[in-house]
Amino acid sequence: MNNRAATSSDKMGSARIEDPLLNKGTGFTEEERREYRLTGLLPPHVDSLPDQLDRAYEAFSSEPTDLAKHIFLRDVQDENETLFYRLLLEHVEEMMPLVYTPVVGLACQQFSHIYRRPRGVFVAYPNRDSMDEIFAHVDRDIDVIVVTDGERILGLGDQGAGGMGIPIGKLSLYSLCGGIHPARTLPMLLDLGTNNADRINDPRYIGWRHERIRGKEYDDFIELFVEAIIRRFPNVLLQWEDFASVDAERILAKYRDRLCTFNDDIQGTAAVTSGTIWAAIEATGGQLADQRFVMLGAGSAGVGITEQLVRAVVAAGVSEPDARSRFYVIDRDGLLHDERQDLDEVHVPLAQPSAKLGNWDCDLSRPITLADVVRNAKPTVLVGATGQPGAFPESVIRDMASHVERPVIFPLSNPTSRAEATPADLLAWTDGRALIATGSPFEPVEFKGQTHTIAQCNNSYIFPAMGLGILAVSAERVTDNMFMAAAKALKECSPALSDRCASLLPPLHTIRDAARRIGAAVAKQAQLDGVADARSDKELEDCIAQTMWTPDY
Repeated sequence: MNNRAATSSDKMGSARIEDPLLNKGTGFTEEERREYRLTGLLPPHVDSLPDQLDRAYEAFSSEPTDLAKHIFLRDVQDENETLFYRLLLEHVEEMMPLVYTPVVGLACQQFSHIYRRPRGVFVAYPNRDSMDEIFAHVDRDIDVIVVTDGERILGLGDQGAGGMGIPIGKLSLYSLCGGIHPARTLPMLLDLGTNNADRINDPRYIGWRHERIRGKEYDDFIELFVEAIIRRFPNVLLQWEDFASVDAERILAKYRDRLCTFNDDIQGTAAVTSGTIWAAIEATGGQLADQRFVMLGAGSAGVGITEQLVRAVVAAGVSEPDARSRFYVIDRDGLLHDERQDLDEVHVPLAQPSAKLGNWDCDLSRPITLADVVRNAKPTVLVGATGQPGAFPESVIRDMASHVERPVIFPLSNPTSRAEATPADLLAWTDGRALIATGSPFEPVEFKGQTHTIAQCNNSYIFPAMGLGILAVSAERVTDNMFMAAAKALKECSPALSDRCASLLPPLHTIRDAARRIGAAVAKQAQLDGVADARSDKELEDCIAQTMWTPDY
């Protein structure tokens, strides 16, 4: 199963030390040093793994900045993967924000300047006819690939080749949270150029210096890529990551039935947000079917979250037309409604009928703003996926709080600097009544003598568990029902269900336990959907356990 290393184990001497999947550094025993011809190549003292962890943490703590800490951890990963993941497990609350959001955003911007050692596969447009040769260079079995084209990195936009930091970070979480062996993961960057002038003009930029490929050439490249993936890695789970919205939806729709694949920005974000909103509503004694939702942001994340919540409301017993009537989606040009002539195909089902707006207190001849929607629709749930800091102004939040006892407010944009509002402000503007989850980590907030723990509504609760469940039962495809099962299982893990003052999401130090529960729910749903062979509950439990890798010597 996947808990075994999938790398050549017969490497000797320096070759073994230089392979991060095999290296133990000073942790090699005397017997191993003789067996692998390492005597004299290492200091004579043999360290235990706890000794190595103490030394690594001491060095980590001496780094002066978050970016320096990120670079240090990446260096450890490139030297000794077991030590890297055990270090993260021991200090997960402190280190996860450094290997992923929010610090990974800065690392992507600085990628060409902090680049040290090759990791993953770069597929550049000029090499589009050599993909089979490129993939043949990967000399081990691969279970999970995360791929990006670098165009929409977090809320930072086009980072070109620097976007490779995202697949590297995502796959670190597959191993950390979901227990997927790092030897069986592979980050990929599709380098189709960049329109970021700062990257192009940077003399250190390591990517292809060309404006982005668009249109038919782009689509043809993606087709070549998928065909080559199917030939070389026919059973792989392929996760699309940080593609521009205009491409993300189309790519997912085209390929989701051709291989085992999903888009985390669309489906993973939708599942974690839905599960967390579900937990918030249940924690206050409310019902999902009674809520009114406003989504600020109509990109791939906003659309994915809205569509999954619509399905959840329908599953709660509401007709689909009635469910859709409860969702108000706003883009840069205002509320989506059926008289707008500029809507994309994915936005049409989310548009409100203009007849419903006839008695609204606003000028319908101009774009209908967030303030207009909150004043008239009186939402109970407000979600932001805009990448625009300050998009939730005080006046709007106070208006929302005036008609909802416990408003659910999720400023989800990453990194921290792009959040629509800070938790401290949201609590102040709602007199401490808001239930809050954010996309990036925030410290607990003290308000009127009460400590509010802020849940990070991060996809790390979903996609590693999805991978665990999918690989455990060798699922052939990824279904919408599997993401719904993940959202429900995440909801059931919420500490807030038993303590209203607790976080909406389980603490990070228990994320592996949550991944087991969510992964099992995903695997069971895969069987119900007919994309995996049937297994008994005991067999399923065994498959999950065998798939999860633990970083240890």
